[in-house]
Amino acid sequence: MHLSAPAGPDRSLGTVPDALQRRPRLALALLCLLLFLPGFFTLPATDRDEARFAQASRQMVESGDPVRIHFGAEERNKKPAGIHWLQSASVLGLEAAGLGSRADIWAYRLPSLAGALLAVLATFHWGRALVGRRAAFLGAAMLASSLVLVVEAHIAKTDAALLASIAIAMGLFGQAYLRPGAFTARQAAGFWLALGLGVLLKGPIGPMVPLLAGITLALTDRGAPWLRALRPLWGVPLMLAAAAPWFIAIGIATEGRFFTEAVGGDMLSKIGSGEEKHWGPPGYYLLSFGIAAFPSAWIVLMALPAAWRDRLNPPTRFLLAWIVPSWLVFEAVQTKLPHYTLPLYPALMLLGAAWAMDPLRRLPRRWWRGLAVATLVGVALGIGLAAQAASWFALQRLLPGGLLALVLAIALPVLVLRAAWSGRASGDYGRAALLGVLLAMPLHAALLEGVAPRLAPLWIAPRLEAVLAARAPGLAAGDFGITGHSEPSVLFAVGGKTNLLRTGEDAARFLAAAPGRVVAVGDRAEAAFRREAAALSLAPEEIGTVGGFNYSRGRWVTLILFRIPE
Repeated sequence: MHLSAPAGPDRSLGTVPDALQRRPRLALALLCLLLFLPGFFTLPATDRDEARFAQASRQMVESGDPVRIHFGAEERNKKPAGIHWLQSASVLGLEAAGLGSRADIWAYRLPSLAGALLAVLATFHWGRALVGRRAAFLGAAMLASSLVLVVEAHIAKTDAALLASIAIAMGLFGQAYLRPGAFTARQAAGFWLALGLGVLLKGPIGPMVPLLAGITLALTDRGAPWLRALRPLWGVPLMLAAAAPWFIAIGIATEGRFFTEAVGGDMLSKIGSGEEKHWGPPGYYLLSFGIAAFPSAWIVLMALPAAWRDRLNPPTRFLLAWIVPSWLVFEAVQTKLPHYTLPLYPALMLLGAAWAMDPLRRLPRRWWRGLAVATLVGVALGIGLAAQAASWFALQRLLPGGLLALVLAIALPVLVLRAAWSGRASGDYGRAALLGVLLAMPLHAALLEGVAPRLAPLWIAPRLEAVLAARAPGLAAGDFGITGHSEPSVLFAVGGKTNLLRTGEDAARFLAAAPGRVVAVGDRAEAAFRREAAALSLAPEEIGTVGGFNYSRGRWVTLILFRIPE
């Protein structure tokens, strides 16, 4: 597999106009916007992580405290504050410009969108030295269209921004590895500052990827001439200096509780205690890769055997060192979510693109080709059918956007495979890969704009807020309590001072404690609420009902709103 190519416009990427090929960064930026903007403004806040992160950032804006992280009435000392700073700055900037408000969930999503865009541009910029200009462009486009990155660009949390920091750091690391003598102090500073940003976003995950890659390269190469080029003697202190002020401040502010809760609680529970709900067996990420990396996973799978044979080639070796050790660590950790391996996707996409653009490529064995093709076809059809199933499950009818998604999901593998198997004897896989990216745009748009926002039963919190505004206008969040649906999205929609009540009895006592209060009681807690209300000689009045599907817990819920008549 040859990882270099001439720099001119590539006729094998004929689906992209030459003008855009001559301005690849502009082309990639436009591609990202077309992929990331559908649904960006219309999707309500999702449970649980997005609403929790956004609400904590909203409370940071309202309190003016940039050190301690609060969620509702509690301190949430589990993650560093980097993402909350970015989200707070986004909200304050939009409010100052009169373009948005702290009540708009999309205002908290801008750092995720920017992180996804930066990751794509970084993959192209530094990927050129690894795989050549044309393959770097294709690899960056494949990354942009990956289902997991498209989703993360729509969610106000850490992972897209973390991907940007790791993509920049690993891109610079690649320069030091290939040409240590030409690696400048400025580049080294950029590497360590990117890692410092990664630490502020998600603790040790950012430094882990280059550290494991560096150990792997040092062992396989029997030396590390690139280490001196990275200038760790002052680079490591620079990385720590970028992150240390907040860690010192939060340690003082919480009297050390942050470190026991974040490390002893949150991180260790993910590594091996089994307390986290998102458990998965070893091999989970390999099995889910076809979905997470759709529509380009099949190209990456086709490329992996050739990449392994080419592992003595320095650029290929670097990309494999970026992927393999961290992938094994993620597979070994008990807690598993599809986005955890996202920091490895730039390298995977560059390997896939390099293989697809190589005119001397070797095809893998027939059974492996069949597996890759089956992955493309199966995932595409699965996505199309899932859109139908979701709309029927939630609404008992099919949505036009879902029907469009099904048509596109059928057309995508047909057209992509036709492009791959046409032309030269070995196929035109570069054209097929780019065609998959382009066809993914309307498919993702149909799902994220035409289906997901219209599944009203999934979006309980905005409808609850609308009922409160209509039936109890001007109600302060502190005068509202809820039991039976204590999800973060409720706090974001109604207010951070909303009282999350544990039982129906608690709801009745909350209602009796002061005049003018309103409670929402889940149907499972209604009987206990009414018994306690009768014992307290209350005669609560029903003022509204909100029903829907709590996808965090996988069950339907009906919320009944009560108040005491005046």
